[in-house]
Amino acid sequence: MNGTEPAHASLRVAIVPVTPFQQNCSILWNSATNVGAVVDPGGDLERILAEVSRHDITIEKILLTHAHIDHAGGTAELARRLAVPIEGPQREDQFWIDKLPDQARMFGFPPSEVFEPRRWLEQGDSVTVGGLEMEVLHCPGHTPGHVVFFHAPSRLAIVGDVLFQGSIGRTDFPRGDMTTLVRSIRERLFPLGDDVRFLPGHGPMGTLGQERRSNPFVSDAVAGRMAR
Repeated sequence: MNGTEPAHASLRVAIVPVTPFQQNCSILWNSATNVGAVVDPGGDLERILAEVSRHDITIEKILLTHAHIDHAGGTAELARRLAVPIEGPQREDQFWIDKLPDQARMFGFPPSEVFEPRRWLEQGDSVTVGGLEMEVLHCPGHTPGHVVFFHAPSRLAIVGDVLFQGSIGRTDFPRGDMTTLVRSIRERLFPLGDDVRFLPGHGPMGTLGQERRSNPFVSDAVAGRMAR
C-alpha cells in the first residue's frame, strides 16, 4: 500500500445478501469518482444491479474471494452483461470454477457457467477499485485459492468465507484443510491489526481483535493451548 490516496477519496461499501445461502455480495466504490467493483456475485444479479444503479456506480471489474457457487455463481453472466474483467481468486481455485455447473445442480441454483479470470491473484498482489488500492492476501483452507482484500486506509478486510463472527469457514469440502485455514487466519489476517473490521461472506461484520480474544477456533487462548 502506498498511502498516497487523496484525502477526499474514500472506500464505500454496500452489502447485498444474495442466493438462498444469504451470501454477502459487496459493492465497493471510490466516493470521489463513483467507480467501483462487485465482489463475489453469487447470484440474484438484478438485486446487485439495482444497488449499483441506486448509488450511480460505474462498475469496472468483478473481484472474487473464492469460487464456491454462492460467491461465484453469477460471475460469468455479470461480467458479460457489464463487459468487465474478472480478477481473482488465486489459481488453485480453478478446481472450483470448473465445478460451477455441478455445484449449481447439487445445491439447486440456477445454471452457472465456467469462466476464466483475466487475472489470477497471489499473496502480495494488489487490486484497485476506482483507483483505490487494496492488498491481496492468499488465505487458503476453506478453498485452496481463497483470497482476502484489505484496504489499509479504511482498516477494512473483505474476507469471504475465511472468518466469521465467532466461527471460521468450513473445511469439509474437497481440498479444504482446517490446519491451513487456522494458519491463514492467525498468520495473515490477525497481523493486520485488532482494529481492522472484516466483512465476511455470511453474517455480520466484526473486528479482528474480537476474534483474537474470543473466537473458539482461532483465539490467542486456543492457540496457546494447542502450542503446549
